[in-house]
Amino acid sequence: MKERKTDMNRREFLHRLGLGAGSALAMMAMEPLNVMGARTSSSAQSEADNKMTYRVQHGSGEKISLLGFGMMRLPDNQEEVDELVDYAIAHGVNYFDTAPMYMGGRSEVLTGNTLSRFPREKYHVATKMSNQNGRTWSYDSSKRMYEQSLERLKVDYIDYYLLHSIGGGMESLKGRFLDNGILDFLLKEREAGRIKHLGFSYHGDVRDFDWLLDRQEEYHWDFVQIQMNFLDWRHASMKQGRRHDADAEYLYDKLEKKGVQVVVMEPLRGGAFGRMATELSDQLKAMRPNDSTARWAFRWVGSYPNILTTLSGMNRMEHLVDNVETFSPLEACTEAENKLLADIADQMSGFPTIPCTTCEYCMPCPFGVNIPGNFAYYNEAVNEHILPLPDKQAADYMERKQQFADGLRKALPDTAKWATQCTDCEECLSKCPQQIRIPNQMARIVETLRRR
Repeated sequence: MKERKTDMNRREFLHRLGLGAGSALAMMAMEPLNVMGARTSSSAQSEADNKMTYRVQHGSGEKISLLGFGMMRLPDNQEEVDELVDYAIAHGVNYFDTAPMYMGGRSEVLTGNTLSRFPREKYHVATKMSNQNGRTWSYDSSKRMYEQSLERLKVDYIDYYLLHSIGGGMESLKGRFLDNGILDFLLKEREAGRIKHLGFSYHGDVRDFDWLLDRQEEYHWDFVQIQMNFLDWRHASMKQGRRHDADAEYLYDKLEKKGVQVVVMEPLRGGAFGRMATELSDQLKAMRPNDSTARWAFRWVGSYPNILTTLSGMNRMEHLVDNVETFSPLEACTEAENKLLADIADQMSGFPTIPCTTCEYCMPCPFGVNIPGNFAYYNEAVNEHILPLPDKQAADYMERKQQFADGLRKALPDTAKWATQCTDCEECLSKCPQQIRIPNQMARIVETLRRR
């Protein structure tokens, strides 16, 4: 059978790295001073080749790679996933994060298939109780979701298990985990060893975060996953279109005081830093000409000592290779670099962008609107200074308005997916972990298109 062009390109890329599909399976260095010898080949990397930075899990003493592999947006092709994971494991990555809702359940299946090829002690897998839908709140439904994760991942214990997306309010917290007895069940599973470490991921209402952490003596959370990056550090509560939230600085500091280690999500803010306005990215290049904005963001996060691992969704080999290099070993930010990033964050907070991380939890829209696609283009238009539009009397008003519409047409050729199709049904509101008032933001885009 003729192979697809993308497969050939991927193999050629691996060949240039000196890592063919066969040799990738052999290269399984998981710790700085320990290379597995069960699978060997002439191209297997030496012990010295693995320079990955590790953090020690406080309770167990396990060494966890500071770079974690986020499995939310994997290619839906087992061979491609295997090649990505083979490279990651060969270069010291040993933390893999998935969830039942990712890719409609396919992520757990793909993750289980690829990791099960390795000895169990050589990787740490994280998954979640993703019972956000009210139909899954019952004890039996939630317990079945947990059991299904074990089956899909092909494991008899889960290393890191999370209550998924805490922050929808106390009513949701009680309904999903407390009143139905499922949290008590998970605590017993940890005691029995079928869960090694128990934690939760947080979005939204900080009262839920505080309530759970204030009961640390009762629950003994092993870790907590939060959104943390140099912009959200002090500007999360100032995002337009989002209700008041706690800054990452508050979340991190409280976790550190409680002795709970942090798993970081959205270190690149959903890729927003890669689309940073030119005048801002130029300031970074002036200090470190060869570093991408992604590398800056990872270095900033990794500089904090209470970070256990930093998740990155790496569905392309070139991103994986660059991220591995960034963390092998990680170079902490200097005082001058931290100041520059704080200044840039102050400047970014003034831009009227929409705080969408393109997680796609809001999808599908019942009316066909590509919600993250519309938001991504809107933010690009802001960063490229197409928006905000000038005064209607300005000489370039119509030109800029047309430029915005042309750009949207290029980004989303199918007008049936435009914000203009939004009916304000609000079905998306409860699904958004960023608490974005999605219909309101869609209205901003529609108003820009129709202004005369």
